[in-house]
Amino acid sequence: MIAQGRISVNGKIIREQGVRIDPQNDVVCVDGDRISLSTPVAHVYLMLNKPRGVHTTVSDPHAPVTVMSLVEQVGTRVYPVGRLDADTAGLLLLTNDGDFAYRLTHPRFHVPRTYRVRAAGFVGRGVAERLAGSVMLDDGPTMPAGLKYLDYDEATRSTLLEITLTEGRNRQIRRMMQAVSHPVRDLVRISYGNLTLGSLAPGTWRKLRPQEVEELKNLAGEPKPLPPRRGKHSQ
Repeated sequence: MIAQGRISVNGKIIREQGVRIDPQNDVVCVDGDRISLSTPVAHVYLMLNKPRGVHTTVSDPHAPVTVMSLVEQVGTRVYPVGRLDADTAGLLLLTNDGDFAYRLTHPRFHVPRTYRVRAAGFVGRGVAERLAGSVMLDDGPTMPAGLKYLDYDEATRSTLLEITLTEGRNRQIRRMMQAVSHPVRDLVRISYGNLTLGSLAPGTWRKLRPQEVEELKNLAGEPKPLPPRRGKHSQ
């Protein structure tokens, strides 16, 4: 038992009983060995199908509905991994694992995210090649993207595409499409790394399976170099 050993707090030997300890800041040792004072936190990993009109924020007095209101029943404080604009729907991860969130959102780890994009007008081969290669934005050129042509709707004069990114700049898809003169009419994130929305209904969530979490962590792997870019990165 601890009472039988030689106890020190911040390097000072404690001989009396009833000493107050701050578990966040004090260093406690027994017979010279440091002991952990913090209770391990059980990590939670969620996948939410965010509806349009819902804001990706923890707290915003000006936001009528936030993603936090959709996961209240989880019972554990979680935070969004990156963000989706209010007018963008689809797959959003939430967790209380800070290292996990960092690896998934930082562009050095190149975790792919795929979006289904409905763009104004017909997106021809030349424009598609620009999108897949590199588009110059106000904060520098984009990294190469995966692009898949799905359909052209004559009635609405819009092109349906799937675009896969490995970086997460602020409103990147919308800015890319605006830069090539085909503004976004509808945008949904359909996959994140190894995860897809599947049959998850808008506004609902589920916990990730342990295997899914491990696959995501393995996918992030080691950081990779970034191309030079002007301006400030924004998730």
